[in-house]
Amino acid sequence: MNLRFMTKKIKGLSIAFFAMLGMVQAQEADQALSVDTTSNSKKVKLDGIAAVVGDYVILESDIDKTLIDLKNQGASTEDVTRCGLLGKLMEDRLYAHQAVQDSLLVSDDMVNAQSDRQIQQLTQQIGSVEKMLSYYKKPDMESFREELFEINKLRMLSEKMQSKIVEEIEVTPEEVRQFFYKIPEDERPVFGAELEIAQIVKQPEAPEEEKQKVINQLKEIRQDVLENDASFKVKAILYTQDGASRANGGLYSMTKETQFVKEFKDVAFSLQEGEISEPFETIFGYHIILVEKVRGQERDIRHILMTPEIPQSSIDKAVSELDTIRQQILDGKYTFAEAALNFSEEKETKFDGGLLRNPVNFDSRFELTKMDPTLYNQVRDLKDGEISRPVREDDQRGGAPKFKIMKISNRYDEHVADFAKDYMKIQELALREKQFKAIKEWMNEHIDDTYIHVDPENRGCNFANNWVKQ
Repeated sequence: MNLRFMTKKIKGLSIAFFAMLGMVQAQEADQALSVDTTSNSKKVKLDGIAAVVGDYVILESDIDKTLIDLKNQGASTEDVTRCGLLGKLMEDRLYAHQAVQDSLLVSDDMVNAQSDRQIQQLTQQIGSVEKMLSYYKKPDMESFREELFEINKLRMLSEKMQSKIVEEIEVTPEEVRQFFYKIPEDERPVFGAELEIAQIVKQPEAPEEEKQKVINQLKEIRQDVLENDASFKVKAILYTQDGASRANGGLYSMTKETQFVKEFKDVAFSLQEGEISEPFETIFGYHIILVEKVRGQERDIRHILMTPEIPQSSIDKAVSELDTIRQQILDGKYTFAEAALNFSEEKETKFDGGLLRNPVNFDSRFELTKMDPTLYNQVRDLKDGEISRPVREDDQRGGAPKFKIMKISNRYDEHVADFAKDYMKIQELALREKQFKAIKEWMNEHIDDTYIHVDPENRGCNFANNWVKQ
C-alpha cells in the first residue's frame, strides 16, 4: 500500500464538486440538437455530450468550464487531465442521481438560500450586481440564478449522498494499530513541525452606563423603523458594527444549522416575518434583528450590532492584571496551567491549562505551515517556556477586543509518524482509508445498477472507476 497515493485519492473523493462557477465563467459552447429517429428508445443526442449518468448529461463544455474554473481559483492543473475531470464530474452526478433515488432530497429553499449567500458575497467582492453579471457573462440575474441553482442543487445532493455513505463508519483502536503497522517503515507519513500553545485571556468589560447607552440607541432605531417606516437596511448600513454584513444592510440568510451563536439563533427563530426583536446580548455585543423573509426552514434576517465602548481604564486594568499574572508565574507562585484555571476568562481553554485546540481537528497541535497567520505572528518569536507580554487581539466578527499572555507548551520537530505520539493523526488516516474503501465499494455497486453512457471519444480514458462497464 502506498500511503501517499491513498491519501491523495481520499482527498479527491471528499471534494463534492469541482466547478461552482469559480472566479470566471467560460463562454457557453454552442450545442447542436438532433434527434436519433432510428432508435426505438427515443434517446436524444446532443452534439458535444461527453457522458450520461442516470438523469444527468455532461457536456464537453462542462469539462472546459471546470478546467477554467480550477485555473482561476489558483489551483494547480499540471496533473489534471480531461479524462480525470470527466471522471470526477461523473462521480458527482452518480452521487446526486442516487441521492434522489434514495429520497435524500435537498429543498429548493435550501438551495436558494445558499445561492443568495453566494450572490451576496460575489456582489460584495466585485462591487455591484451589474459588475457581477458582466464578470460572469450573464445577461440578467434570472439566468445567473438559474445556473447557480442547478450547480448548487447538484453539489448539495452529491455531498448529502457522500455523507450518508460514510456517516456510520468508525475505526477501533485495533484497526488503527493494524493500519499503522501495515505501512512499510520507509513509506510512513512525515508530519511537519508543530506547536502546542497555551494562553490566559482577559476580556475588558464595558461599564453599565455604556451598555445602557447602546441598548437605548438600538431601541430608538427599532422604534423609528416601526413607527416612522424608516429603512432597517439603511439603519444597518449606517450603524451596525458587523463589518461582514454592513455593505448588505445587515443581511444574512440562515437555517438552524447555520453557524451563529445560540442566543442569536434563538431570537431569529422566535420571530415572525416582519417582526423586529428587542435589543439582546451575545458575546459580540448587543443586537436587534428584523426577520425579512421566511422560506420554510430558511429565513432572511437583517441585524444591527453595536458594541459598548470600552474605556481605556478597562483596557489598562486588563493589561495590568495579565502583567501581574505573568510575573507570578515567573516567580513560581503558579504554574501556567494553574494560573489559567484561576484567572483566565476564556472558558473554552481555562479548564485545560489554557491549551488551545486546533479548530480543524480539535487536536492540541498546530502544524506551522498550516497555522492561522494571526496566531503564528503572535507566537513566532517565543522561545520554549517563554511567556509573552500581553497581546491584544481584535475580534474580526465585531466583538470587543481581548488581551492575553501566551506560551509555547510543547514543540514537535518534523518527524516520521510515531504510533504513540501521533495516534490522533494516524487514527484520522485510518478512518479516511476505511471511508475510501466504503465509497469505492458503493461506487462499484451503483455503477453496475445505473444507466451510464460514455461517448466513444472518451471511452479510451483510463478512469479510476469502471464507467464503460468492461
